[in-house]
Amino acid sequence: MLRVFSGIYKGRKLKSINDPGVRPTTSKVKLSFFDIVQDQVRETVFLDGFAGTGNIGIEALSRGADYVVFIETLGEGVQALQHNLDKIGVPHDHYRIIKGDYNRTVIRLAKEGYKFDMVFLDPPYDLLTYANPLKVVFKREILKEDGMAILERPSHLKFNAKFFECYRTQKIGKKSLDFFRHVKDKKE
Repeated sequence: MLRVFSGIYKGRKLKSINDPGVRPTTSKVKLSFFDIVQDQVRETVFLDGFAGTGNIGIEALSRGADYVVFIETLGEGVQALQHNLDKIGVPHDHYRIIKGDYNRTVIRLAKEGYKFDMVFLDPPYDLLTYANPLKVVFKREILKEDGMAILERPSHLKFNAKFFECYRTQKIGKKSLDFFRHVKDKKE
């Protein structure tokens, strides 16, 4: 059973779905991520790409994020996500759910002028063998200059972001979290 670990919605249980296309971030990885970012999540505009049922984005809201955009492609995942937000009582002006393709949605968000402090990506792992979900974040400039992008991946799968600097990797069992930021000017 998924649940919220800390903050204003602490202890609330989250509905999940039984679909092979949805693999919720494990409790261990989620706790490690939020232990690392701690207070940095407060007052942020947060993107939960590949959101599933909202496990990460709802935790971010609980810990003080101002606004979360959830992107999910599966209709059943979107329904469970909306159910979770409604059941917990998250005000509608604190989030947006977009059902759609990740790349197209990021392009749409960029056209609408969105800039994110944090971008959390937990894509289907096979996608990382042929695509870079950070490329569209970079090309569409949706990550603020001082923002961070976080990618969850299996530890055995090597990943090179190319467009961002990986400044930290946290291994948690068989999973890893890579933390990325804009490449700093070498002249500084």
